Amino acid sequence: MVNHYETAFILTPVLSEAQMKEAVDKFKGLLTEAGATIDHEELWGLRKLAYNIDKKSTGFYVILQFSGEPTLVETLETHFRRDERVIRFLVFRLDKYAYEYAAKRVKKNAEQADVKAKDKREVFADVEFDKKEEE
Repeated sequence: MVNHYETAFILTPVLSEAQMKEAVDKFKGLLTEAGATIDHEELWGLRKLAYNIDKKSTGFYVILQFSGEPTLVETLETHFRRDERVIRFLVFRLDKYAYEYAAKRVKKNAEQADVKAKDKREVFADVEFDKKEEE
C-alpha cells in the first residue's frame, strides 16, 4: 500500500552549498532506490533555528514530499539518525486532506515563482529599453 509522506530535516550550517546539495541528493537517492517517488522538494536554505541545537543557531532546512511503502520510513529515519549532517528530522504520513493541501501549496508556490520570474523579465526589459533610448 502506497502512502504519501512528508519529511522535513535540518542540516548543520557548517556545510558548504555543494555539501548540502550532496546530502539532499543522498536522501533523495535513498528514497528512489527503495521505490518511492518524490512528489515535491523545497530547499529553504539557511534559516535561523527557533532555539540552539548542539550550539548551532542556524541550519539548512529541506522539505521532501514522497509516495512510498510504509517500511521505507523506518529505513529513512535510520539513515537520518546515522548521518552527522542532520541535526533534526521529522517524517509523517499525509492524510488525504493534508495531501490535497500540500498539492495546492505546491501549485501556489509555482504560480508565485512564475509571477516573480515574469516581473524580473519585465524589469530587465525596461532597463534594456532605457539603455537603447539613451544611445
